[in-house]
Order: sequence, then structure tokens, then C-alpha cells
Amino acid sequence: MRIGVAATPSVALPVLNWLATSSHKIACVITQPDRPSGRGQEISASPVAKWATENGVHLLRPESPHDLVGHIEDLDCVITIGYGILLPEEILVLPRHGFLNLHFSLLPAYRGAAPVQRAIENGERITGVTVFALDKGMDTGPIYTSAQLAIDPTWRTGELMEALAQMGALVVEEALTAIANGVPPQKQVGISSPAPKISKKEAEINWSQSADEILRKVRAFYPAPGAWSTWDGAGFKLTRAKISQGELSIGEIAIIDGDVVVGCGYKSALSLLSVVPAGKKEMKAEDWARGARLSPGAHFG
Repeated sequence: MRIGVAATPSVALPVLNWLATSSHKIACVITQPDRPSGRGQEISASPVAKWATENGVHLLRPESPHDLVGHIEDLDCVITIGYGILLPEEILVLPRHGFLNLHFSLLPAYRGAAPVQRAIENGERITGVTVFALDKGMDTGPIYTSAQLAIDPTWRTGELMEALAQMGALVVEEALTAIANGVPPQKQVGISSPAPKISKKEAEINWSQSADEILRKVRAFYPAPGAWSTWDGAGFKLTRAKISQGELSIGEIAIIDGDVVVGCGYKSALSLLSVVPAGKKEMKAEDWARGARLSPGAHFG
């Protein structure tokens, strides 16, 4: 098959690498235009754009989805993976078999922009990947194939995303085989749930919640936007933590047996492992606490 891939982030690379060695031909890669990124707001190409350039694949950077007209009509299908742009119906029908999407949840659960983060935040033990046909709805199209994955309780969003990305090539292969054999996709069944994008405000820690709830947010919101609180009037990110014990008031910080422990709701406690103080790089929590010279009764927030 002649295939296009519309993607932006690095999670698309396992699928691209598989396609490059398969019997299919990557006719083009579609990605967003280069944009400013990082603190310096320097213009940089997306990981997918870099891959296309390095592998000699035709690269399209449309400013608008309608700029794809005249470029994708001769394709068998286009696979989208975190492309980040909503595609109108008149574009979806241009390739012979339309557009497929690799989604990082077991649809219809977690429809939306942040399925991996929401699964961790909600304490799910199982998630997975789904390949479905795009339609005008938000992740509502019929399903070609899916696969499950158990969530390691230590994984943060980055680790889970990487594991799901590695599974992506397998389910994409199964979906393309189904299309080649004339097997139609099946309507989604089950209870749907939303997975909206996470705002910075939502990532602010409420220390009156249980340590388990807070730990799930620390894991879910890493690397972006990052679970955060305030210390000394400035933002303070938590990047790694574990459940602990300690009789502390809500938000109180203390050194207990060498650990940096914070009191949480329901008489629970969280031990901080790594943090990002305002204006600094990620560091061990004990190194931060040593430099902060915590006074008795010190609190976050």
C-alpha cells in the first residue's frame, strides 16, 4: 500500500520505523510546520519531520488541512499519530481508505487529547492502543484492531507512552492487513469517557487529597505540564514521589528518616524523590531540602 503518515511527536517513530522496513511504501510524511519551542523559543522541527528528512521521505508541512488537497488522493490511506490538528470530513475521504488513527487507549474509553495521562490519574491498571477509522467525531470512528497493556504502577506518562508506542507498530500492521483483506472496521461498543487536555491549573497539587491521589497526578502529569505546588512564593514541580508515613499536617514538610515527607489528606503522607524548584533543573528532593534549610512546620502552598 501507498501510505501517508500524519504525525508530530516522537511516539510516532516506532510505526514509521516499522513501515520503512515493511512491504508498504511511505509516500509522504505530514507534520505541523516548525514552531518555536523551549525556553529560548527557538524554531525547531518536530521529531517526525527530522525522521522524514533523515530517511529521504517526502515531507509536507501544511499550514491548513485544506493544503493537503492535491497531495493525498493517490494514497491508500493516511495514518495519524498525535498529529495535533483536527481534520475536516472533506479531507478524511480523500485517500482510498480514508484516515486511520493510532490512539493510546482502549476506545471508547478516554476519547480526547490526554488518554495516557487520564488513565494514570484515574488509577487504571489496564490500558492499550486502538487503530480506528477517523470520522467527524472525537475518536468515535469504527475500530480495526486494539491491544491491551498492563500499567506498571511505577510508570509515569513518559514511560507508559513509550511502551504504548512500541505496541503501535503491531496494531497498525494488523489494521493494514485487515484493510488489504477487505475486513471492515467495527462500531465502537462500551462506555465512553473523555480525556481532555490537562491545564496547568489542574496540575496544581491539592495537599488535602490523599497521598495516593497526589502520587497518581505526579506520575500522570510528568513530563508536562508537571504536578506543582508553591514554595517560597514560586512554582515548585514534583517529578517523582512514593507513598510514605508520617503524622504531619496537610502540606507540612519534614525530614523523616532521611526522606523529604509531605503531609496529605486523610492522614496520609508522600515522600518526595525528585523535584524542580523554580528556575532550577530537576534534582533529588533531599538535595533541595538541604539547600532550603527547612524550618520546623514548613509548608507547601
